[in-house]
This record gives sequence, C-alpha cells and structure tokens, in this order.
Amino acid sequence: MDFIAELRWRGLFYDMIPGTEEYLQKHPAKGYIGFDPTAPSLGIGNLVQIIILRHFQRAGHTPVAVIGGATGMIGDPSGKSAERNLLDTEQLAINQEKVKSQLEKLLDFEEGPNKAIMVNNYDWFKDINVLDFLRDVGKHLTISYMMAKDSVKNRLESGISFTEFSYQLLQGYDFYHLYNTLDCRVQLGGSDQWGNLTSGVELIRRMAGGEAYAVTSPLVTKTDGTKFGKSEEGNIYLSPDMTSPYKFYQFWLNVSDDDAAKFIKIFTFLEQQEIEGLIEDHQAAPHQRLLQNRLADYVTTMVHDEAALQSAKNASQILFGKSTKESLLTLSEEEILEIFEGVPKFEIARDQLGHGMGLLDLVADQTGIFKSKGEARRLMKDNGVRLNKEVVRDQEYEVTTSDLLKDKYLLVQRGKKNYFLVEAT
Repeated sequence: MDFIAELRWRGLFYDMIPGTEEYLQKHPAKGYIGFDPTAPSLGIGNLVQIIILRHFQRAGHTPVAVIGGATGMIGDPSGKSAERNLLDTEQLAINQEKVKSQLEKLLDFEEGPNKAIMVNNYDWFKDINVLDFLRDVGKHLTISYMMAKDSVKNRLESGISFTEFSYQLLQGYDFYHLYNTLDCRVQLGGSDQWGNLTSGVELIRRMAGGEAYAVTSPLVTKTDGTKFGKSEEGNIYLSPDMTSPYKFYQFWLNVSDDDAAKFIKIFTFLEQQEIEGLIEDHQAAPHQRLLQNRLADYVTTMVHDEAALQSAKNASQILFGKSTKESLLTLSEEEILEIFEGVPKFEIARDQLGHGMGLLDLVADQTGIFKSKGEARRLMKDNGVRLNKEVVRDQEYEVTTSDLLKDKYLLVQRGKKNYFLVEAT
C-alpha cells in the first residue's frame, strides 16, 4: 500500500516536506505522532491521528506513539487562542495511563516486524538540565524562525507565555531524540502542527546533519462549518466513562449526508470500491441513511467493541424505534438514565405505590405530565398514553411497585415522542 496515495484518496493528506513520498516508497520507515495527556481521554479529533498511524502500519512502516508526559506539562499553543491551564503531576499521571491504554487498544503492538512502538517523552526530558538544553538545543533555532510559526503569530496579540512559546523547541527535540535512538525519520500530524514538525526537521539537520521528513493531514471539519468532535453536550471522547457508547454511536448516526460520505473515508478502513458502492447506494435511497448506519457501526465497534455497539443500538431502538417493555427490562440503571438524559424527570414517594396509585393520578395530579385527567383520558382512547412502552387504555389502571424498572423508575409517554421519567424515591 502506498501510504501517501492512501491518505490522498481518503482526504487525509494536506502537506509534506519535499522528498517525503519518495523516501517512504523506498524505505520501511518509522514515523511518530505525539499525544499530550491533557485530559483523561483522547477525543475523536485524536482518532484521526491514530487512524493515520494505522495506515502507516498497514503500508509496512513502523508507527511510534509518543505519550507527552513532558510536553503535556507545557501545553501546545497550536490552534489555541488563550493560554492553557497547567495540570498538576498527579492528574497528568492519571491521564497518561488512560491515554496509553487507549492507544494500546487501537494500534497493533503485538504482531509483525513493524509492530507499533510506544514511548513517553518524559523519560528523556526528566534528566535534562535547563542550562544544557538552552545551550545545546536552543541555540539552533532563532527567535525570528520561531516567531514566524503560525502557532506563535496567531497568539501575539492575545499574548503567549515563554512556556508555550518554547513548546515547538520541546517537540522539535522529541523528533531529534527519536531520530537518534530509533532512527525515526518521519513525523506525522495535523496541519496546525506544521510549525512544530518543521522545527524538528530543522533541529535534526542542524544538530545531527541528518535528513528527516514530515506529513500533515487537514483538520477535519463539518460541512456546515461547525467544529468537528463536539456535540451539544460537549466534546466526544473515546473513553466510555466520558462519552458513553450510546452517545458515541448517536454522534456518528446523526451526521449529515455530506459529512457521512466524507467521514466514512476518514474514520474507517473500508476499501475504496466498497466505500464508493456505499455512497452510490446511499444516494439512491438517502432516507435509509446507509452511510450513517455503516459509519456508526464501524467506528463504535473499533473504539469500543461489538457488545457496546449492540447495547447502543438497543438503546437507540428503545428511544426511536418500536420496542417493548421486555427491551426496557434488559437495560441497566445507568443505561436508562443515559438514554433518557434530557427528558423531563419527576419524583414521587415510593410508599404511594404500596397499595397502588391510579395512572391518571400519577400523570396529572402527581406529576403534571398531562394538564388534567380529562386530557389524559382523551389520549388514552386514542392509544396516546404508554407506561413502560406499553399502551394503557384502562382508565382505572393502578400503578404499583411491580411496574418499576430496576425497582425505581417509570417511563411515561404522552403520544409517541414525548417521554417522561418518573423516579420513585
């Protein structure tokens, strides 16, 4: 597989140092990307870079994942309009372990002659004396050279500390160190990293008299101009603790047709012929959302697993499709709260259900889900009242503790689409 050609047709190529493509076509190379542990999880923006490393590996090269234990203490100014908040060492240590486990899941560190390598830049920075670093490294890049980088220029008006200004020197030294210790000659990254990548190439040329290469990918954007990687609730993370598999699945399922055609090339490893066939089939029947379904299935399974995908699909079916009380009973309490997050919630005293409570009393007097019992009665006649996904037509129906989901919740529907969650406390 031709690595650069693969990136090009998938929309993952932006720019490269001259000679990079020829070098990769002639040599099995080592190439790296750094991941700063600035949060307890990588986000789906980072997933682009992980996928690029996987393409690099599939092309016969060796991917090197660098955990930024040192650079994470500083903060990369690239793409940032303001100074980052510095993390304490305890939080950084927690973040490093979580990021490491995510990379281990998504890259192949086990098989073949080009199995992935993982290193932590804290291991070589922790013993470097600041005077030695300034003398041996800092002298090789001029202030004017560093000021010309977009990551710096874009911050001159709002202000940039020396701490963040020095970031490109640290990342450049990472490349120099990996060049010397692993013969790593390629650095990969997003287009906003170009200044940091070229600083590394320049340090290798000046300090080692060597030749190194760099490849950048475009920053992924949505066709409507909104920022990729965010939902209404915030960032989309790879960790199920920070973004549940259900929300993760829903994010991909709800992208636009244009974005789905774009993202299925970027976020899957499906071959070109299959993707083109999917796009053609989708265009013939867009209402079936074939692209969105295939994309959501693929990425959720890749980042989580098949069981998480099935759980997410079951939850989606309960909320948006035809489902029964039996399907509700398969959910955990966490899944119930997650699926119905954002719907109106009410509380009732559990002992009120001990001898039964009329459903009409529950939905009108106790909760106000219906404006009045009369309104509830009228909807009951039209099959418009459901308790735990089951239509209730009996106006004398008594709700008891046996109706509770997980011995705690009642799911009431007014019509088909208006959900209400009642908790018995």
